[in-house]
Amino acid sequence: QVQLVESGGGLVQAGGSLRLSCAASGRTLSSYTMGWFRQTPGKEREFVAGITWNGGRLNYDGSAKGRFTISRDNVKNTVYLQMNSLKPEDTAVYHCAASTIRYLILIHSSAWDYWGQGTQVTVSS
Repeated sequence: QVQLVESGGGLVQAGGSLRLSCAASGRTLSSYTMGWFRQTPGKEREFVAGITWNGGRLNYDGSAKGRFTISRDNVKNTVYLQMNSLKPEDTAVYHCAASTIRYLILIHSSAWDYWGQGTQVTVSS
């Protein structure tokens, strides 16, 4: 079993940038496809970005494409989400997730096995 801890959230003005990190412990990160989801009150958790175990495949939600970049460092057991050109509608709690399906990136949250507690991102206009 893997434990995930996110960091890097905060308050930023529209147009600014943040880099989120997700540190894994308990098992090596290379055992998992990794992803980022976000959630706002009253809404379901939505897929933002995913990366397969070796970085060979990436997938982004349309709202993130061109602005966000997911990456991973399996030696450091950490996954990152670089977020640029942030908009107020990006405001949410961002969760890191791990899936044992190493070669695919599934966008529905029910397909993912492990979750971090989340980090708040707030973008002011």
